[in-house]
Amino acid sequence: MSDTPPEREEAGTWARLRRRKVVQWGIAYAAGAWGLLQVLQFLADTYDWPAHVLRLVTLAFAIGLPIALTLAWYHGDRGHQKPVRNELAIIALLLLLGGGALWLYGHRSTPAQTVAESATRAPTPAPTTAPSDTRPSIAVLPFENRSAKQEDAFFVDGIHDDILTQLTKIGSMKVIARTSVEQFRDTKLTTKEIGEKLGVTRVLEGGVQRAGDRVRVTVQLIDTATDGHLWAENYDRELTAANIFAIQSEVAAAIAGALKTTLTTSEKARVAAIPTQSLEAWEAYQLGKQRMAKRTSEALAEAEKFFRKAIDLDPKFALAWVGLADTLTLQVIYSGAPRAAALAGAEEAIAKALALDADLAEAWASSANIATDRGQLDRAEHGFRRAIELNPNYATAYHWFNIFWGYLGRNDEALVAAEKAVALDPLSAVINASLGNTLERLGRFKDAEARYLRAIEIDPSMSLAYGNLGSLQAYGVNRFAEAVQFIEMAMHLDPGSPRDLTTLAGLHLDLGDDIGAARLIESGRARWPDSGAVLFSSAYLDLYRGEQKAALHDAKELFDQIPRGPGLQLLRNADLLAGHPEVAYARYAKVYPELVDPKSPRVDGYNWSDAIDFALVLQNTGEGDAARLLLERSEPFMRARPRLGEVGYGISDVQIHALRGDKAKALAALRAAETAGWRGPFWRYYRDFDPNLASIRNEPEFKAVFADIERDMARQRAELAKRPKDAPLDLGGSAK
Repeated sequence: MSDTPPEREEAGTWARLRRRKVVQWGIAYAAGAWGLLQVLQFLADTYDWPAHVLRLVTLAFAIGLPIALTLAWYHGDRGHQKPVRNELAIIALLLLLGGGALWLYGHRSTPAQTVAESATRAPTPAPTTAPSDTRPSIAVLPFENRSAKQEDAFFVDGIHDDILTQLTKIGSMKVIARTSVEQFRDTKLTTKEIGEKLGVTRVLEGGVQRAGDRVRVTVQLIDTATDGHLWAENYDRELTAANIFAIQSEVAAAIAGALKTTLTTSEKARVAAIPTQSLEAWEAYQLGKQRMAKRTSEALAEAEKFFRKAIDLDPKFALAWVGLADTLTLQVIYSGAPRAAALAGAEEAIAKALALDADLAEAWASSANIATDRGQLDRAEHGFRRAIELNPNYATAYHWFNIFWGYLGRNDEALVAAEKAVALDPLSAVINASLGNTLERLGRFKDAEARYLRAIEIDPSMSLAYGNLGSLQAYGVNRFAEAVQFIEMAMHLDPGSPRDLTTLAGLHLDLGDDIGAARLIESGRARWPDSGAVLFSSAYLDLYRGEQKAALHDAKELFDQIPRGPGLQLLRNADLLAGHPEVAYARYAKVYPELVDPKSPRVDGYNWSDAIDFALVLQNTGEGDAARLLLERSEPFMRARPRLGEVGYGISDVQIHALRGDKAKALAALRAAETAGWRGPFWRYYRDFDPNLASIRNEPEFKAVFADIERDMARQRAELAKRPKDAPLDLGGSAK
């Protein structure tokens, strides 16, 4: 026990600290660290450094403080006094604090993780999650075909699908979509295991027997936790369309009763509705739906024929009109169908469907999907909300609503819609791929890759997921050799789609392989002369080759099909080069009337990129203040995305700085983009042609950055050339 009173011991300790200049060292260290942090903050803002750099430096200064104080203690006084117990405790406490901070940082994220995240993630808040669904839940498993004829299988699947659809109309129940339950056809899993995989408490099993002019439907409702039978029934009826729909309505009502849910008056009416009196029309419609689900160009063409047949047999069959509209819109994406004609046909079909049934959820969702494609955003949002109100279990409505939010750059809302769609249809390959696309827009590349791989696991023949993986590999993580393999696999799986062909052509253009790109584009022009995707790639190839007239011709055709996007941009460039900014102004005013208000232009997640291009037009027409306002309002929407990825903001920040006349920031941002791994799409356009970058194009640093990119592309082109033709695909995951 010490004989020194506590207060004198404490005073002595403080005196020793001052005598050894520990206090002075601490104050000087803190002041110096603070000053250096202010300098680093200025440099970070100027050169667009990632946020983790400042966090790391701040942590280093914090850890350095106890070290500096310890050094001060031992070197501040040349005496040989031994430290007393309290002084040793102070030193130990300081070292523990520094070590604790280091431990906390190490467990929060490793340096490798932080660097990877800074290269891929946008500064967006943590994504929200779809709220948990507490409604009674059910999965309707594929029915067994108990008929003597195998060709009756489609008929059995049709009844199964319709019973499932009837149940989705009951908002007080959660019903898993058809594509997910289809995975359990002929399954050997137990009911409990199926319930766990699908997240449901009840499973409906059944069988259908068709014989002559009779049909027999057997169903049983099972509790997934106990494997106990809750309800069962047999329906033996004459084979007519009316009787089929009557059976379906009775089953839906019985299940609702077994699950103790109450149907509203409107739900009762929808469940009891008879969509068609023609059995043949119903059968043709079912065949169309089955083909459309495959999402290949060949299957979509077959689906269109079946839907048209159903309509010929019964022009008042509203669901058949919806099916026709959907397959026409999908063929624009998957088959290269002429956009204007396809959308006009789809609009006409949806108008007829809604005229026949104004409360048809499927029709409202399809109408909203067409409106999204046309840029009619208010109509689209209203349509999706109406569809979900009418049928809260319609997974496709959430799926397309997710795409709508993605177009607007509102990725938090997109994620909620995508997760809701997955909850309702967890084993749908296309919905999982769509969730992956949303995660990619959020900069969560590893999570996006996992979803694409999940889609392939569900459906190994799904070309869309391979195509998305290829784009992610190229433009998310700068691995072009792997990207080419994925896109080639997508082309192999769906050779009738121009989408993957033009993506592959774009990869070859970015790699500097113009010959390979030209071969692909020329074959695409021969096969799909009116495809917007092919025109897009063709315009850039012509531009790189110096064939300005051909590029302008492609741009005009593309603009006529799709007014918003690359066609508009390339026509703007030609107008500015010819000294006619007023022509470009008039074109933008027609396409984006919301941007021309000089006092309050409306910039959003849908038009922000074109607003940057329009700012240059305004500068050329003498409207500098309006141009500055557009750039200012575009920036937040740009920052809501990651830099990398096919839909990342790329070097839009470079364009903004250059248009503002801030060359230093523009060049620093360009170098930051190159260092992070930005390689396009179409990086050569920005190097050689983009007028937004004209003010910095001749700067040495500009040339140096693109020289580095060109060397990297040459390296990857050589790597691709060495790849064996039969090299297997790596599905192990590579997005970092």
